[in-house]
Amino acid sequence: MTFTPAPWPRKLRSQHWYGGNSRDTIYHRGWLKNQGYPHDLFDGRPVIGILNTWSDLTPCNGHLRELSEKVKAGIWEAGGFPVEVPVFSASENTFRPTAMMFRNLAALAIEETIRGQPIDGAVLMVGCDKTTPSLLMAAASCDIPSIVVTGGPMLNGYFRGERVGSGTHLWKFSEAVKAGEMTQEEFLEAEQSMSRSTGTCNTMGTASTMASMAEALGMALSGNAAIPAVDSRRRVMAQISGRRIVQMVKDDLKPSDIMTKNAFENAIRTNGAIGGSTNAVVHLLALAGRVGVDVTLDDWDRCGRDVATIVNLMPSGEYLMEEFFYAGGLPVVLKHLGQAGLLHKDALTVSGQTIWDEVGDVVNWNEDVILPADRALTQQGGIAVLRGNLAPKGAVLKPSAASPHLLTHRGRAVVFEDIDDYKARINDEALDIDETCVMVMKNCGPKGYPGMAEVGNMGLPPKVLRKGITDMVRISDARMSGTAYGTVVLHTSPEAAAGGPLAVVRDGDMIELDVPNRRLHLDVSDAELAARLAGWRPLPDQPASGYAWLHQAHVMGADTGADLDFLTGCRGNEVGKDSH
Repeated sequence: MTFTPAPWPRKLRSQHWYGGNSRDTIYHRGWLKNQGYPHDLFDGRPVIGILNTWSDLTPCNGHLRELSEKVKAGIWEAGGFPVEVPVFSASENTFRPTAMMFRNLAALAIEETIRGQPIDGAVLMVGCDKTTPSLLMAAASCDIPSIVVTGGPMLNGYFRGERVGSGTHLWKFSEAVKAGEMTQEEFLEAEQSMSRSTGTCNTMGTASTMASMAEALGMALSGNAAIPAVDSRRRVMAQISGRRIVQMVKDDLKPSDIMTKNAFENAIRTNGAIGGSTNAVVHLLALAGRVGVDVTLDDWDRCGRDVATIVNLMPSGEYLMEEFFYAGGLPVVLKHLGQAGLLHKDALTVSGQTIWDEVGDVVNWNEDVILPADRALTQQGGIAVLRGNLAPKGAVLKPSAASPHLLTHRGRAVVFEDIDDYKARINDEALDIDETCVMVMKNCGPKGYPGMAEVGNMGLPPKVLRKGITDMVRISDARMSGTAYGTVVLHTSPEAAAGGPLAVVRDGDMIELDVPNRRLHLDVSDAELAARLAGWRPLPDQPASGYAWLHQAHVMGADTGADLDFLTGCRGNEVGKDSH
């Protein structure tokens, strides 16, 4: 793809605040000078907003204040004027009912932060799961030059000589305690080894997946995704990204120039190759909606279906992000895709060069971590998009994290009406369930939870775990953590709370899962299903005010990205009226 830089110098949007000698201009400049900025900084050079999601309650991003200083250094070096702006930080670790409920609120708040202030370009300081999509969505909605700087993953965890993957081992150890294979004391001991440095999850969870998506989309410099948070090269990446955004503003290289349909197809195929999180589906669908690019669930199946999963990382594989970086990181994966004819090589990146220019000469330094194609974890990775009378608008499953023997399965439904029903009954020894059953949970989608929480990877009942069984087919309208694993059908659409067929599944119904043929079927007649749906009634308790009401009233389905209906599309960065 060719890109023609804009002429330079020219008047930037920040000059509507800082250029000239009117009363309002002096008002804007004069107040900012109380920080000790000399007058010549307001001479028309690019003003770069460093949009920082640092928060003490977002531990994955806890080091971003320090990292932003390196970004500032790069901006100063390139002749820009850096201004750090704290923005809404939706932490996966702490936000209830789920950070996903606040992704759209964060994107809305950050969009208005960009548009309403003297910012010519943006550095998106991200890490924890929802911060990456929310800032990308905001930048896309404003379409000002923007570049992603990720905080990076934490170092490997170790417990008694075993690698401990963030999240992945939390689920594993929790099930082991329920099965009687691990004591509670040992679980508490293992806790100390799970997070031994600053940074995001060290597995190929959602944070690392979305960092990879940003790089594959071309919105981050090559190599950004995998550098560990505490590695000095992470700080170098931050500084050179600061340098680069200044030139991007001068060239007027915008998200809409980079995030094209080809770029999204590159990202979808990359997700398959890395064994990425199912959460990437809802985030990229929502992001595409902001850019105005037509990306659907069908694109996920079409582009990802024949992509081999070659990154041998938990939860699908054996290693962690630290080894992935040492092996060469995402550039090696992108080169593999290019050599296999699965990459749009001419897609533009924030570097101003094509994605192939960036990765064509990289080397794989560890073929146990980034596998050759003939040793792939699975030859058909990606995200499987399932359809049928149980999911007319689609559902998703991650084959690389599933049990092969369960990818074709027929079983009796054991139904939980919501997460509270599941928690109340799952440990009951009298629960009529065995490993052949299909666990079904309702009312955990965008409207139902509310917010579509990461509860889809339901823990198995203890009496099944004690048999040595570690996986069962599970179906819900929820999400699951990118660190989780299992034969888990997610994002079932329409969701139960919106009157989708999932809402009327009953105990004892037979359900067929056929992943090779992309089918998810409830074995009842069309007439019976129609009669059940006709008798369905919405949940009685609905929020009456506040953001919860706004979310409930306007959130769309998972099949289109679960954005708010009034936030789709690009609203641009037009400068508003003077404030005085």
